[in-house]
Amino acid sequence: MDFKNIIGNREAKEYLKNSIKEGNILHSYLFLGTDGIGKKMIAKEFAKNILCNNTEEEICTCKSCTYFLSDNHPDFFLINDEGETIKIDQIRKITEKVIEKPIISDKKVYIINNAEKMTKEAQNCLLKTLEEPPEYVVIILISSNENVILNTIKSRCMMLKFKDISEEDLRKFATEILDYEDLTDNLLKSFGGSIGRAINLKENSKKYISLENFVKSLSKDDIIDIMVSAKIIYDKENINDILDYLTVCLFDVSRENKQYLNCIKLVSECKNRLKANANFDMTIDNLVLKMWEEVNESSCRHQV
Repeated sequence: MDFKNIIGNREAKEYLKNSIKEGNILHSYLFLGTDGIGKKMIAKEFAKNILCNNTEEEICTCKSCTYFLSDNHPDFFLINDEGETIKIDQIRKITEKVIEKPIISDKKVYIINNAEKMTKEAQNCLLKTLEEPPEYVVIILISSNENVILNTIKSRCMMLKFKDISEEDLRKFATEILDYEDLTDNLLKSFGGSIGRAINLKENSKKYISLENFVKSLSKDDIIDIMVSAKIIYDKENINDILDYLTVCLFDVSRENKQYLNCIKLVSECKNRLKANANFDMTIDNLVLKMWEEVNESSCRHQV
């Protein structure tokens, strides 16, 4: 089994490797962990080896593996690859197909990505298959939120909990693979242990470094200069990531200067207003002004 190119989660990978070696393949699994840490990649590699006709070979060229690598395996099914809502009709199609025997492998593997996106009706529909699966069927659910997975589903799956990627591994990946320039500690923290998030943030990494400079300037610049430098926040498409990163920067500064703690509360209030469909520009204007006032009024109070 080739997990060499998948970073982190050594224990989970070892467990799955041993399951293949010992022929101890269960009917249902639930892979749990933060988005973007490699759960789907590991699930696909596990599926490839379950379906393999010759598990003794490190790099296999059997018929099953050849079909799998060409995304054309008749016994492998990846549901919800794009992470959208999974409705009952999609699960019904699975339950109708599971009774059909494998074509080129001894087993059939179904991976349901972002399983938390299943509606309650869809989960209940899947439950019967999990209770009485055909002997040749393996179902792997992948989720970042086990709280919305029905307990009846969880009780019928082998749960594997995946850990966030370490900062050391993330730093190496970001600098060597993604070619991040000027990778700051705050930017590294904002990845949240997720390679997927590191990839998604790459395009705007320079903007996030500018956000760090903006936070540092709150106590130094006048309000006119602050409003000019705050233009980087007015990005409606990426506002959630921007506000999350702004929180990371504020928290970092607050460890040495407590007056920034109230600014974190202001960012949270801003998020809530935007969720309630408040006017975007006015909401950001208010946030920037209130943060500047908080930092500078607090400074004046401390000086007095």
